[in-house]
Amino acid sequence: MSRPTVVVIGNFDGVHRGHVELIHLARESEPGARVVAVTFWPHPMSVVRPDQAPPLLTTLERRKKLLRNAGVDDIVVVHFTPEVASWSPAQFVDAVIRPLHPARIVVGENFRFGFRASGDVSTLAELGAGEFKVQAVTLVTDGTQPSSSTLIRHAVAEGDFGRVRELSDNVFRFSGVVVRGDHRGREMGFPTANVPVPLGLAVPADGVYAGWVTRLDIPSAQRWPAAISVGTNPTFDGVERRVEAYVLDRDDLELYDVEIAIDFYARLRGQVKYAGKEALIKQMHADVEEARHLLHAA
Repeated sequence: MSRPTVVVIGNFDGVHRGHVELIHLARESEPGARVVAVTFWPHPMSVVRPDQAPPLLTTLERRKKLLRNAGVDDIVVVHFTPEVASWSPAQFVDAVIRPLHPARIVVGENFRFGFRASGDVSTLAELGAGEFKVQAVTLVTDGTQPSSSTLIRHAVAEGDFGRVRELSDNVFRFSGVVVRGDHRGREMGFPTANVPVPLGLAVPADGVYAGWVTRLDIPSAQRWPAAISVGTNPTFDGVERRVEAYVLDRDDLELYDVEIAIDFYARLRGQVKYAGKEALIKQMHADVEEARHLLHAA
């Protein structure tokens, strides 16, 4: 006989403290059961109201990894389409929940589902009566506000990564494949790994940050301290927005076409257009030293 399941449902973008608490409570509620997370991709708002879709804190692969780190055994990704958006609450339960044979469903107290969010916790309990239990969990707060992906997005946009860590216990990670840039950084003594900014993902406001770079193509790769620039490089009248990371004291790295993770730790300053290359180089030396100091103490 297969192990029973306890199912948690949500977008789980960023896998913040509220999500982790939900997963822990699910584990405690049914000892010995497999914890299954049901999540959605893309974000439902990108299908229902594309103009209001939030920038995502994580890629789907990053989300899966964070969910597993939080204690989930299996992950079911519901590929959200206009058809899925049109499902009634009963259709959602029939298509997604019943095939998992849950003993219990654990969701946040504000959980909504089905066409136009017409279903809530009581709807789910009615649909599962005699088949599975439904447990609604009080939202985790920071003392004033419920922990949420929205709050984390605001903190990322402001470059407040201390706040991000308070809300999620995770660093904010931006990842992508390194592309060839204009080589200006190398010419100035600060070779950078350049990653384009894709649509739909959250990115910090333009400016300079301290953080780390990790190769994702090598298991358990070393994490390197880095100074990170986000923006368009206005000193040279750039127009393409990108994330550039200079690994401190390293000019020997060959990272073209390699997928890397850039973890943001602290904001150093905003983006500035300097009078010329020499002024920029002077500031970059100061940025590197500040980043070194902050990361050494981290």
